[in-house]
Amino acid sequence: MSKIKCAIIGSGNIGTDLMIKIIRTSAVLEMGAMVGIDAASDGLARAKRLGVATTHEGLEGLRGLPGYADVRIVFDATSAGAHKHHSQVLIAEGKQVIDLTPAAIGPFTIPSVNIDANLAEQNVNMVTCGGQATIPMVAAVNRVAKVHYGEIVASIASKSAGPGTRANIDEFTETTAHAIEQVGGATRGKAVIILNPAEPPLMMRDTVYCLCEDADEEAIRASIREMEAEVQGYVPGYRLKQEVQIEHIGENDPLHIPEMGGDFTGLKVTIFLEVEGAAHYLPAYAGNLDIMTSAALRTAERLAIKRNWVPETA
Repeated sequence: MSKIKCAIIGSGNIGTDLMIKIIRTSAVLEMGAMVGIDAASDGLARAKRLGVATTHEGLEGLRGLPGYADVRIVFDATSAGAHKHHSQVLIAEGKQVIDLTPAAIGPFTIPSVNIDANLAEQNVNMVTCGGQATIPMVAAVNRVAKVHYGEIVASIASKSAGPGTRANIDEFTETTAHAIEQVGGATRGKAVIILNPAEPPLMMRDTVYCLCEDADEEAIRASIREMEAEVQGYVPGYRLKQEVQIEHIGENDPLHIPEMGGDFTGLKVTIFLEVEGAAHYLPAYAGNLDIMTSAALRTAERLAIKRNWVPETA
């Protein structure tokens, strides 16, 4: 079976991890090119050793490569600012764009929640690593009890955050907060990211807080466990770190949330997550890389199958 050729723009941590995943694990995709702007980057050097066509001249360099016409899918792992230009050019030339930046030009896409809804779009956005890890849990609670407020805290090892991630911290929090609302279903969303400098580096940890309407607590827990299994289908290292905590907030002691314009009564659901990476590029502590690139890979493969570029059995 012939595979679909793809290119990756961005030879940093995320792009390099994604390249290795495609080469090692995908029955649907094959690497057509790795693109960067730093000729000395480790990602470009690894690509060359693996026999992948490379250019250090960015998007224009990609467009000049002999195999560019055969590339159907382009992953953008650069920055929110750069992606705006990349998207315009690539879409005009008929490429399918999968955006791993916080630019959010296309619809937010999380495989375990809404992948099939966006497969006709020419540009889909993978939110953020924190969003990929936590929004499935907001959605899991919301499908049982309406979530009025969802807040996530993503803690990642400082060593796993490259210059692209560091330059997009503001976009990370804004994009994730919007996706908590649009994909997770919360009326109001908030996101916090922590770059943890601990040595040795700690695995990605995420905490999800949901303030929701009263509902059957066991039904909420069951929905969360089901979602955990769904995400594990493409990120095996994704897991609940401890039991879900549910607290009843009564009228005798309501929570005051200024952003929501009043007091809250109902349930407070707290979910603790850990994401262990597959160590395709950085060590296993870099679960933030693994969940982002695994989600992008799952989306690209599903899209290729949905459009009949490859058979369903791929």
